[in-house]
Amino acid sequence: MSPAGRSPQDLAAEPEAGSGWRATGQLELPSPGRLLLTVGWNIGESLGLPVAGYVVGAALGGRVPGMVAATAVVWLTAIVRRLATGSVPGLLVISALVLTLQTALVVGTGSGLVFLLQFPLANLALCLLFARTAPTGKPLIGELAAQVAQLRLPSRPVPGLDKFFRGATWLWAGIFAASAVALAALMAAEPYTVVLVLATVITVAGTVAGALVSALWFMRVLRRLGLRVRFGQA
Repeated sequence: MSPAGRSPQDLAAEPEAGSGWRATGQLELPSPGRLLLTVGWNIGESLGLPVAGYVVGAALGGRVPGMVAATAVVWLTAIVRRLATGSVPGLLVISALVLTLQTALVVGTGSGLVFLLQFPLANLALCLLFARTAPTGKPLIGELAAQVAQLRLPSRPVPGLDKFFRGATWLWAGIFAASAVALAALMAAEPYTVVLVLATVITVAGTVAGALVSALWFMRVLRRLGLRVRFGQA
């Protein structure tokens, strides 16, 4: 027996010195202030900057220049990110790909109907993207949680967490699928201006509802697994 009355097997099973919280069943997020800054920064560059580009472009030349400006802004942001940090966040990649699809449709046809069609098609593309990663070892929700919120998981695999991230990714795939169907139905039943307004309402409502359900589900999983979330120092 070792001097502390523990066998070598007991000592080997203990976490290594300095491994800290990550081997003791805790997850870590940045300090609340840094977390808000990180999430706000990611949302700002992925959604805020393209929206600003669209507003400026549309004010100068209409909806087609607006779409082109939004796409140019998001790709420029991705290039700057790549040069500055060596990587591009997943949320920014998603925004760039979806905007590129939408802009190609609008520029390629110039049709008002196709301009509306971009909304259900964008949601369908997001549905397929999330569904494609859900059954893999890197579900998209887990990747986004690590990149956008800087969530750090325990060093040892936790099957329950893996299952949650896969399930949450399927949830978002379903939300985008439902949004695509709802927007397509609106296009068939409502006039142009009404569809534009309701498209915004559906997108915002779906995003908020999905985020709320995901957060509540995540907290329930943590309680069931006996895990805790620890905030880093400011």
